[in-house]
Amino acid sequence: MYKICFLTFFFSFSFESYCQSGREEGCYRLVFWNVENLFDIWDDTTKNDDDFTPRGENHWTKERYTHKLTNIYKTLAALGQHKNERFDMPWIVGMAEVENDKVLRDLCSGTPLRRHNYGYIHFESPDKRGIDNAILYRKDKYRPLYSKAINVSDSTKDYYTRDILLVNGVTSYGDTLIVLENHFPSKRGGAAAVLQRQELASILRYTMDTLLEAHPCAGIVVMGDFNASPDEPEIAKTLMKRGNKDYLNLMSMVESGRGSHKYQGNWSCLDQIIVSSTLWDTTSCAKMHVIQHSGQIFDAPFLLLDDERYMGKKVFRTYIAMKYQGGYSDHLPVFIDIKTVNKN
Repeated sequence: MYKICFLTFFFSFSFESYCQSGREEGCYRLVFWNVENLFDIWDDTTKNDDDFTPRGENHWTKERYTHKLTNIYKTLAALGQHKNERFDMPWIVGMAEVENDKVLRDLCSGTPLRRHNYGYIHFESPDKRGIDNAILYRKDKYRPLYSKAINVSDSTKDYYTRDILLVNGVTSYGDTLIVLENHFPSKRGGAAAVLQRQELASILRYTMDTLLEAHPCAGIVVMGDFNASPDEPEIAKTLMKRGNKDYLNLMSMVESGRGSHKYQGNWSCLDQIIVSSTLWDTTSCAKMHVIQHSGQIFDAPFLLLDDERYMGKKVFRTYIAMKYQGGYSDHLPVFIDIKTVNKN
C-alpha cells in the first residue's frame, strides 16, 4: 500500500505541476540532465575513473551503481506526461557525465526504462575523466538520420574536453529536429576555463548557423551544461550574439532565485536549452514550435533536500565530496515541450 500511495504522489506531482501543456496530441518533451558521474564499477586504464570503483576513494559498489541507475529512471518517469489520459515518457533526453556505452545499456535495458523502447547515441570523447555526452531517444518517436561527435579539444595545448554531440533526425510527426548537446569546461578552471568556454561557444555558434542555413525549416535545439549562466559573456555575447534574433535561450527567462544548480547558496541556470527561431516564431516554415517561451526546471521534492547552511533547498546529490548520500545528481533536469502544428 505504501508503494502504491508513493507512486500515485510521485506521478501526480509531475503531471499537475509540469505537464498541463502535454494533455494533447502533437506535444512532446525534450529533457537535458547532467546526471553527475554516471560511472560503471570497472576500472578503465585509459581514464581517470579509479575513484569510481569498489576499491576507489568513493567505494563505488555494484549496489550504489544500481541505485544510481534506478534514481535516473525514476526521474525520467516523473518527467513523463499525460496526453489524452495516456502516459508518455520524454522523447529525447540529453545526458552529461556518462562514462561509456555500458552505463547507457544498463540504464536502457537493466531498469524499467526498457519498457519504453529507448535507444541511445554516444561517442567516446577525449575527456581525461572519461565523462561524455549522450542522447537517449524513443525509437518509436524519433528516428536519427545522422549523428557525429564534433571535436573541440586541442592536443597541442594538452587540452581535452567533451565533444559536442550532434544528432539530426525526424520525429514521428515528420518534423526535422536537430539536437546539439554540450558540456562546457567547469568554472574550477578560472580564467583559462572562461577562454575555453568562449572558444567552444564560437565553435558551437558556427555549427548552429551552418545547420540553420542548410535546414531553414528544421527545429534546432541546443542543450547542455554550459558552466556559465545565460547572462555571462561567453553565453550572452559569444554564443547568443546579444541582439541576434535567430535563437532564443529559454533559460534566460527563468525567474530570479531559481536555477538548476546551487553553489554557496545561490541558484543559477548552468543547464540551458536554446532553440532556433524556427521553433518560437509561429510564422516560420517549421511545423512545430515551443509551447512556453521559457525553459522549465524540474525541481520535484524528491530531488531536493533542506539546505541547513544556506537555507531553502539544495539538490540531493549522489556524493558530497567522498561521502555517499544516495541521491540523484548535483544538477536538476531542465526541459521544454514542443508542439507540432498543422500548417496546411
